[in-house]
Amino acid sequence: MRFIICGAGGLGSVIGGMLARCGEDVTLVGRARHMDAIKANGLHISGIYGDFVVRENLTCITHPRDATGEFDCMILLTKAKDSETALAEAESIKDRVRLVCSLQNGIGKEERLREWAGHDKVIGASTIEGGVLLEPGHAMAGLTTPTTAYFGELDGGITPRIEAVTAAFQKAGFGSRAMEDIRQVLWEKLMQIGTASGWSVSTLGLPLTFPDGLEAREGAMNYIALARDFLKVYKAMGYQPQNFYAPMGQFREYDSLPLDKAVDMMMQLGVRFRERMQASGETEGRTSMHQDLHRRRKMEVDVILKPYLDKAAELKVDVPVLQYVYGVAKVQDTFLAD
Repeated sequence: MRFIICGAGGLGSVIGGMLARCGEDVTLVGRARHMDAIKANGLHISGIYGDFVVRENLTCITHPRDATGEFDCMILLTKAKDSETALAEAESIKDRVRLVCSLQNGIGKEERLREWAGHDKVIGASTIEGGVLLEPGHAMAGLTTPTTAYFGELDGGITPRIEAVTAAFQKAGFGSRAMEDIRQVLWEKLMQIGTASGWSVSTLGLPLTFPDGLEAREGAMNYIALARDFLKVYKAMGYQPQNFYAPMGQFREYDSLPLDKAVDMMMQLGVRFRERMQASGETEGRTSMHQDLHRRRKMEVDVILKPYLDKAAELKVDVPVLQYVYGVAKVQDTFLAD
């Protein structure tokens, strides 16, 4: 398949590089310094998948207008705040793309893509993969799960095009699955990201990492308290937790276990997370929103946390922990640079 990734930063480079490494044709659209470094020396990927350089099957450009030919799939992977700029720039390839998906965080991005590309071109997609750009030309893969990517038709069902994209990601080394109901995955993924990100920025502060917080009992208790608020909303929507991104998201256990047992489970997860970081050489150990806070950049607070608050208000669900975490994050975000 031919892929074009609009927003080839850390995660876009990991996904694009892995797809290219297994033989897919990939065009990366990213910042000039990063694209120039890849052109000169190849794309260096390190972290959980090993340490290697990808040179073949990669085209690097700084604007979609420089892309040539037709594409089977366009993946939008900019920060949410940059989506409109990215879509405006991608007008030049819209008629040359067969299908479009977003691997960004948030809810509602698919509807925006349908407005842009047309109803029939857009599929649902979700991933928990984590990638960080360490320097121009070098991306680190820092997070995956046994099933790390899901694809499905937004109106339900699995079609040949869903199977084709799923197969390409599986071939690239990403545990992937075609889904009948991709929208449930999107809401559960947001619950996972919202819990991890909201907890990180409200509990850890600047210097600490994810395992630092989970290995402290009070930190693990805060995590469970926030997860249970998210779960109240998720279940009020008619869903039951499926643990799509286990072991990172074990929402069935958060929901059913006694508090002490759930906290013990989270503390053990913190230990395993640290062991995996040490084995892979990763030093970041932060969610993307916590990375933004750490680097004093605007966070995706309203993209990641507010959809669940809005649903809670709509369904009349009391979520005091989530409301508090959202307030803390909004205060912090006020003092961060664009």
